[in-house]
Amino acid sequence: MKRILLILLCLTPAMVFAQDFVYTPVNPAFGGNTYNYSWLMNSADAQKKQSSSSNSATDLFSQSQSNLTDFTTNLNNQILNELSNRILQDQFNNFSLQNGQYNVGNYQINIKQGTQGVDINILDTQTGGQSSITIPNQ
Repeated sequence: MKRILLILLCLTPAMVFAQDFVYTPVNPAFGGNTYNYSWLMNSADAQKKQSSSSNSATDLFSQSQSNLTDFTTNLNNQILNELSNRILQDQFNNFSLQNGQYNVGNYQINIKQGTQGVDINILDTQTGGQSSITIPNQ
């Protein structure tokens, strides 16, 4: 009896069910679901932030160069501010400023008494930019 059952099982075709495998891309640019777009952008932004902070030696060098540039700019601005204060005080007879040429950082400043008032010519020696200011006589 066992043999007959074994033969019947071997000879009977078995019904097999299967379905096709379908690949669906994740990226919406390649046909994936459009709801994946924000998730992909957030993942890319997170990776970008991590990669930019990974090179700390370069960041320290860049920061020290930035600090040096900031210090130089600040010093030049303070000197130019002090010079402009003296010019204004001279105009109001509170301080005596001599005519002449002053070199401050990248700036060459020429001050002279003109017919209309005090003429100030400022030349940026690095870029070649030039500015002229006339403070009229009272």
